[in-house]
Amino acid sequence: MAKANEILKMENIIIGEKTETKQEAIERVGRMLVSSGYATPNYIEGMRKREAEISTYIGNGIAIPHGVNEYKKEILSTGLVVVQYPNGVDFGKGNTAYIVIGIAGKGDEHLGILTKIALTVQDKKNVEHLRNAKTAQEIVSVIEEGAKE
Repeated sequence: MAKANEILKMENIIIGEKTETKQEAIERVGRMLVSSGYATPNYIEGMRKREAEISTYIGNGIAIPHGVNEYKKEILSTGLVVVQYPNGVDFGKGNTAYIVIGIAGKGDEHLGILTKIALTVQDKKNVEHLRNAKTAQEIVSVIEEGAKE
């Protein structure tokens, strides 16, 4: 299984971003995926469509925007980007995301890291660590180590 630091690079983590709209947050992580070479610019449209179909807010202050299936061809390689919003982003229906994780998954490569993230963010203490992290390394450490109990 790929390690978080192979799919999530330090330069793809933004700490302390000011609050913006859900659409701006989705487009921000989409642009980050594109600029890092994980996806083509068209993938961002797939991310917008996914959000229009069903919220990518997964609970506990976490949202994981990603593209709808017909945009899979726009993914060049597997990668994650993370933006921390200390004051949150309104994802609708009373849901506030403090951590927005953009994902581009080629084939099944991303499933292991997604599982690790899902297990990590089930624990509210881990989410608080992510929300209050001061460095990119802290974010990676929580994702790498948070799923083990």
